[in-house]
Amino acid sequence: MSWGTELWDQFDNLEKHTQWGIDILEKYIKFVKERTEIELSYAKQLRNLAKKYQPKKNSKEEEEYRYTACKAFLSTLNEMNDYAGQHEVISENMTSNITVELARYVQELKQERKSYFHDGRKAQQHIEICWKQLESSKRRFERDCKEADRAQQYFEKMDADINVTKADVEKARQQAQVRHQMAEDSKADYSSILQKFNHEQHEYYHTHIPNIFQKIQEMEERRIVRIGESMKTYAEVDRQVIPIIGKCLDEIVKAAESIDQKNDSQLVIEAYKSGFEPPGDIEFEDYTQPMKRTVSDNSLSNSRGEGKPELKFGGKSKGKLWPFIKKNKGATPEDFSNLPPEQRRKKLQQKVDELNKEIQKEMDQRDAITKMKDVYLKNPQMGDPGSLDHKLTEVSQNIEKLRLEAQKFEAWLAEVEGRLPARSEQARRQSGMFDAQNPATVNSCAQDRESPDGSYTEEQSQEGEGKVLATDFDDEFDEEEPLPAIGTCKALYTFEGQNEGTISVVEGETLYVIEEDKGDGWTRIRRNEDEEGYVPTSYVEVYLDKNAKGAKTYI
Repeated sequence: MSWGTELWDQFDNLEKHTQWGIDILEKYIKFVKERTEIELSYAKQLRNLAKKYQPKKNSKEEEEYRYTACKAFLSTLNEMNDYAGQHEVISENMTSNITVELARYVQELKQERKSYFHDGRKAQQHIEICWKQLESSKRRFERDCKEADRAQQYFEKMDADINVTKADVEKARQQAQVRHQMAEDSKADYSSILQKFNHEQHEYYHTHIPNIFQKIQEMEERRIVRIGESMKTYAEVDRQVIPIIGKCLDEIVKAAESIDQKNDSQLVIEAYKSGFEPPGDIEFEDYTQPMKRTVSDNSLSNSRGEGKPELKFGGKSKGKLWPFIKKNKGATPEDFSNLPPEQRRKKLQQKVDELNKEIQKEMDQRDAITKMKDVYLKNPQMGDPGSLDHKLTEVSQNIEKLRLEAQKFEAWLAEVEGRLPARSEQARRQSGMFDAQNPATVNSCAQDRESPDGSYTEEQSQEGEGKVLATDFDDEFDEEEPLPAIGTCKALYTFEGQNEGTISVVEGETLYVIEEDKGDGWTRIRRNEDEEGYVPTSYVEVYLDKNAKGAKTYI
C-alpha cells in the first residue's frame, strides 16, 4: 500500500489532505492549551476559596478552631491547597510535554511538507515542459509533411505542364526536395523528442512521483503517530497526579474521621460553664398569719419586702432575676468579676499564663544582654559594656512590673478557685434559658457580685452565704414607679407561672403589655397594679400601641 502507486494522479488532493492533517494537529494543540488555562484558573479559584475560608489571625475565628470539626475543616482547606497545586502541575506538564513540543513539531512538519510538494511541483513542471516540446515537434513535423506534400504536388503539376519552362520545373523539383528533407528532419526530431518524453514520463510516474508521495505518506503517518503519542501523554499527565490527589482526599477523610463529638461537647462545657449551682426549691411562705415575712436561703430573689404579696418590677430594678437576667453591657472589669465563676477562673488563668510567657520572654532577653555584656567586658574592642546598662535596667523594670501584675491576677485566681466546688464533682447543667443570660446584676467590684440564687458574695464566708438583707432591696423597689403599658395582649393558652418573676394567665384573658420580648422568648405583662410578671411570648397575642413610648411596630 503506497500513495506513490495508488494515488499517482492525486497530487492536489494529497496536498489538501496533508494541510488538513496539520490543521487537525494545530486544533489539538489549541485544545490542550485551553485545557491548561482551565487547570490554572481552577487551581487559582481553589486557592482563593481555601484562602477565603481560612481563619483570620488574632480573631474570634481562631478560637473556634479548637473544636475537632473546625480542625477537620481547616485540614480540608489545607488539602485543597495541595489539591490545587496538582492541577497546576497538570497545566505545567501539559504545556511543556504537549503544547510546546507539538508547536515545534508543527513548524518542522510544515517545512518538510513544503519541501516535498515543491519537489513534486518541480517534477510536474519538468514533465509539462517535455510535453510541450513534444507537442511543438509534433506540430512542426505535421506542418513540414504537409508542406512537402504540397511542394511535391506542385512539382508534378509543373512537370506535366508543357507550357512551363524547364527552369521552372527544375526549380519546383528542388523546392519539393527541400520540403521533403525538412519533413524528414522534423520526423527525426519528433521521434527523438518523443522517445525522450516517454522516458521522462516513465521516470515521473514510476520514480519521481512515487518517491515524493512515499515521503509525504511517511510524513503523514509520523504526524498521526505523534498526535496519538500526545494523547497518551495527555492521559499520563493526569494519571501521574492521581496518587497525590488521592492522598489529599485520604487526608480529608482522615480529618473527617478525627472529629470527636464528645470532645467538642466538652469544649462547649469548658467555654460556657458558669460554675453556679442550680437554684434550690422555693419555700412556702404563709401569708395567712400576720407575721414578718421570712426570706428563704434557697430563694432565687432574696428581695421580697415584708408583707408584700407580689414584687413590682421597675424599669431599673434588680427584681428581674434569673432566668430573666439581662447581660451587663458595661466595661469589662480588670478582674473579670462580671463573669460567672468558672468563666472568670478560665479568663484569669489565661491572663496569668500570658503574663508568665511575657516574663519568660523578658528574662531571656535579660540573659542575652547579660551574656553580651560579659563578652564586651572580656573583649572591650567588640563594644562598650556600659552601653548595655540602660537596656538591662529597663528589662529588669519590665520583669518586676510583669511579676506584680501576675501576682495580682494569681491572687484573684486563688480567690476564685477557693470558692469553686471540687473538680471531681459534676455540676448539673443549668437550663438553656440560663445559658443565654449572664448572672444577676453585676457590679464592677467583685465584693458586691451575687449568683442568680443569691448563694454567695465575694466577702461572705460559707456560713453567711445566701444571707442578703431584704430591706434595702425592697426599699429600692418602693422608690421606683411602675412601667407604663405599651399595649395589650390576649392569652392564647393557659400558663402556670411557677418560677419567680413569672405570672399565671388563663386562655382568653386580656392583660397589659409593659415590656416587649427582648429576644429571650419572654414578654412582660401586668394584670393589675400589683400583679405583673413574664409569660412566654408564644403563649400570647400582642397588640402594641404605636403611640406608646418605647413601643415598636408589631408584625
